[in-house]
Amino acid sequence: MRYGTSVREGTVYVATPDGDLPIGPYDAVVKSVGGPSWTISYSPWVRERYPNLDTDDEGITLNVRDFVESLTHDEGFVDALAACPDRQVNPEDPLSPRLGLFVGRLLQRLERGLE
Repeated sequence: MRYGTSVREGTVYVATPDGDLPIGPYDAVVKSVGGPSWTISYSPWVRERYPNLDTDDEGITLNVRDFVESLTHDEGFVDALAACPDRQVNPEDPLSPRLGLFVGRLLQRLERGLE
């Protein structure tokens, strides 16, 4: 089963079997990915390493909120999110562990382009 993502009243949520799990502030997500939009690009290293990679989507600019709200997650990832603290545990890191895990996954998906 896949679980969806939503943004409501400035907070990112991921659906779970027990209801929506609050992930963290949407503004922190935007700041973490560098702004409200993301332009797909492929580095020379990626092009060399994956010569058969379809890069037709290079240059397309995505709305981060739309992309976040289109994400679905497997049960294992949702369980990992739920197990992470939802508040900041390190004063030097502006993200909670839960939000950091989510942003890490978001960046992985953004960097892969449109699949």
